[in-house]
Amino acid sequence: DSGTFLGLGTVTGSVAIHIAFSLQRLYYVKEAHGIVVTDLAFVPESQSGQELLGGHEAALLSVAVDSRCKLHLLPTRRSLPVWLLLLLCAGLIVATILLLQLAFPGFL
Repeated sequence: DSGTFLGLGTVTGSVAIHIAFSLQRLYYVKEAHGIVVTDLAFVPESQSGQELLGGHEAALLSVAVDSRCKLHLLPTRRSLPVWLLLLLCAGLIVATILLLQLAFPGFL
């Protein structure tokens, strides 16, 4: 719906979710269906869609020739906050300077 993810259904019944711009695979179920996947649809990001998503990042519905419909939920990816990354970098710089000062007295 938003163009962030790409859903893929295969002839063998496998289902995958990729990041649209880099094609990095985030989710894969081998042979989720017994036969050819015929249709895929992402759950829309509307109010009713958010209720179905819960705490997940995306949801994909897959339909196959075996007349089964399955829901695939993509868990929310974790990432570091920017402030924590900057704090870690600053700590690394301070630690490097202290180690250099310890190894080479009079360095600074």
